[in-house]
Amino acid sequence: MPLRGLSVTGFERRGQPVASRRKFLIRMMIAIGLWMVLTMAGLAIGIAGYAAFEGMSFVDAYVNAAMILSGMGPLGELKTTAGKIFAGSYAILSGLIIVIATGFVLAPIFHRILHRFHVETTKD
Repeated sequence: MPLRGLSVTGFERRGQPVASRRKFLIRMMIAIGLWMVLTMAGLAIGIAGYAAFEGMSFVDAYVNAAMILSGMGPLGELKTTAGKIFAGSYAILSGLIIVIATGFVLAPIFHRILHRFHVETTKD
């Protein structure tokens, strides 16, 4: 027996009405929460890596991790081979984190816009 009306994402399906403003705001808060969790996790990985491989202080490790995570690049010159390998790997990971986190935030917005185009309205 098919499960009609259920969605893996929790979004409305074709033919269902657009979610209420309250439900949409809750979705956005969840998406922003996921974005924050991913960002904080990525930042923690960067801080730990820069501190371990480059011997940076917490503040220096934080600013370098934040710069890489935001796509700006590191501030200081890296001195160790392990630090350089970490920084390259962390830069790749950071790019993926940003893309995934942005998808979490944009998905409810794009779904709401596109769903409005597909809702069938009945005229009395």
